[in-house]
Amino acid sequence: MSKIKKFFSKKKEEAAAFKVKLMGSSMGEGHKLNTPKPDAPSSSNSRGRKYEAYVPPKRNELSNEARAAANAALSRIDKKTSREFNTSLSAVKAQAKRELEAERRQKEEASANVEVSASTVSTLSGGDNRNLACEGVFFRCPMVSDEILPKKDWKVKIKEFLYQQLEEGDRGLTACLIIHNCNVKEKADDCIATLVRYLENLITNPTDEKFLKIRMSNKIFSEKVRYVEGALDVLHAAGFSEVQIDDEPFLLWTREQTEQDLDLPTLVDGLKNSECIPLELDRNLKVLLPSQARRVVLPNDFYRLAPEEIKKEQQLRSDAIQQAQMLRTKAMREREEQRTLRMYRYALVRVKFPNGLVIQGTFNVYEKISDIFEFVQSCLADESLEFNLVATSEGKFGEEDMDKTLFDCKLIPNSLLLFCPETSSSDGNAGDVNYLKEELFMLVQSM
Repeated sequence: MSKIKKFFSKKKEEAAAFKVKLMGSSMGEGHKLNTPKPDAPSSSNSRGRKYEAYVPPKRNELSNEARAAANAALSRIDKKTSREFNTSLSAVKAQAKRELEAERRQKEEASANVEVSASTVSTLSGGDNRNLACEGVFFRCPMVSDEILPKKDWKVKIKEFLYQQLEEGDRGLTACLIIHNCNVKEKADDCIATLVRYLENLITNPTDEKFLKIRMSNKIFSEKVRYVEGALDVLHAAGFSEVQIDDEPFLLWTREQTEQDLDLPTLVDGLKNSECIPLELDRNLKVLLPSQARRVVLPNDFYRLAPEEIKKEQQLRSDAIQQAQMLRTKAMREREEQRTLRMYRYALVRVKFPNGLVIQGTFNVYEKISDIFEFVQSCLADESLEFNLVATSEGKFGEEDMDKTLFDCKLIPNSLLLFCPETSSSDGNAGDVNYLKEELFMLVQSM
């Protein structure tokens, strides 16, 4: 079985498993929205009841003594609020100290924001790349090859692979994948919807002449099908061939032209179930010496926004801080923090061992804490060793934290975790114990 057929058979198995799980779940009976509930209480009795309108009790007027007391209280309040500013030396010093303290806190927050974005600005300015924590974000694609490449290189590689498969066989199913992987999503979705309509009409009415041919100058065909990569290959595999009728190009369907071992319902399923070939994020494992685990600069691949958008975002943020000239509330700081976190698509996680060595890996911001534990465990010489990880912000991670994401725990854009074995070594200092696999020491390199 070819790789393309394996891909579609796997998708079909996943869909069948989901249906079985859905049918096995305990769901109550449904009912129409406009159907009254049988146990709904009747409202006829409540309508017949009559209630008397509420009449507030009549207030007594203030006595002369109470009115005099109120006037005296108001005069004391007016006297207190009209008191002049205290000009004593101690009061002036205290006020100046409070204002200076507020100004200092405001400057610290502004400098902290600038420090957070310093790595972004230095990277975007095209400066020295020797301080980068890693060369970029890399992926695997087992369906295509065993190489480890950036996403943009994989797009080229996947396109070459699909067109190669198109020449070797499985033309129809391969063309379905080409539509999804080699076109913009909106363009691909419109094309697939149009192709499915063509083929389903042909399946339902195989003898109707108006469904046997497609005029290539038709507006819908020209806009949604003709210039989409892989679309004409799908139609050719379905049995359409280009002909001239009255000096005008048409696609004419004949059963004899249909691809061998391919029927139209299978092709329709392929169009509906096809999707982008998945990429697996590579951890890009590095082992660092203590001197190398310093503050780092992240490459542009880690950001969700384009470089120009990040520059604009940083400039707007700096301008807002300078113009505000006021202390920010906790809610304002939290909103600012969330905006910063949403800028990142990937996170750099470092784990420091008692002997000072640090391992480094790349994660998606929505991966779970359990994925970090699995990554660390795969690097240990003794993979059965029980351990825990400690974050400066979260403390020790417990069982209840395993399903939290890096985004939830704010381990973005980079974080340092401490490796803590459950049982400490009894023969000497824990700093002399090596927990990593020996072959990982070959990854130690200067940054």
